Amino acid sequence: MDQKTRDTAEKIFRSEFEKLTEREKHVAHHITARTPISTNVVQDLAEQMTFGQKMADRVASFGGSWIFISIFMCVMTSWILLNSFILIRLNSSFDPYPYILLNLVLSMLAAIQAPIILMSQNRQAYKDRLSAEHDYEVNLKAELEIIGLHEKIDSLRDEQWTELILIQQEQLRLLSKLVADLKKSQRSTD
Repeated sequence: MDQKTRDTAEKIFRSEFEKLTEREKHVAHHITARTPISTNVVQDLAEQMTFGQKMADRVASFGGSWIFISIFMCVMTSWILLNSFILIRLNSSFDPYPYILLNLVLSMLAAIQAPIILMSQNRQAYKDRLSAEHDYEVNLKAELEIIGLHEKIDSLRDEQWTELILIQQEQLRLLSKLVADLKKSQRSTD
């Protein structure tokens, strides 16, 4: 990093540049360059996702929806009705009670769906972590910018006070001169 960034970082963090974290150096660089630090972390991550990761997210999203639950309940009810009433009357039930084939299908569905949902949750946790780290950087930069603005306002206020005192002293001097001139003119008329 250039010297200006190093000086800015040491000034705002009140620490040696080498002792700062990479995140603090990154924030100092953005403050020095006067560039925005905020980005859309989720969008950036979405652009880097593989086809498999996108599919896992879609499966997890569908598997946790009311549409999936409704379809699942319809299939289960249809399976039970078909095997318990219709096919038993015809003496050709392919999965009689206690529905061992249905249990096998449900177990396979759970065995496949669970790891996919876990992959999606891990990715979501990673997104949340990135988002939290990015929020920290943005908040840190905002806090440091606010501190800088306070320092500038305090400096301006101090300059204005000095200016006001000088103006007041000049006014008092002029008033004293006017009073003295007024007294002289009153004496001369008396």
